[in-house]
Amino acid sequence: MTDGTFQEGPGAFAEARDALAGMVAAHMARPFPRGFRGLDVEDQDMVMLDADAHAYSANVLKGPLIGKHRADFERLVAVFDKVLAAIEDAYALDYYTRLRDTAVLALEVEDLRGK
Repeated sequence: MTDGTFQEGPGAFAEARDALAGMVAAHMARPFPRGFRGLDVEDQDMVMLDADAHAYSANVLKGPLIGKHRADFERLVAVFDKVLAAIEDAYALDYYTRLRDTAVLALEVEDLRGK
């Protein structure tokens, strides 16, 4: 997670966007957690959570989120707190924590866009 490390100013957007691109690429290189296909955690389909969070994050690299997509993405990111607390598998916890961090950075990139 960025914890606000990208302060507004010259180059902040490009720096955050580049960091996001690296995190999106790293996520795609990691194997999906064994045993999580078809699994629901806290009423969340783990494949769909992964796919949706990745898709929103990757789309931020292409341009701004349009219409209600920003609010939908924020709600999706909020789901991670509940889900992460319920994951016991160490690899899966790391996988979904990194995915959450990628999504949080994507929202930060959105905030920096145009500043």
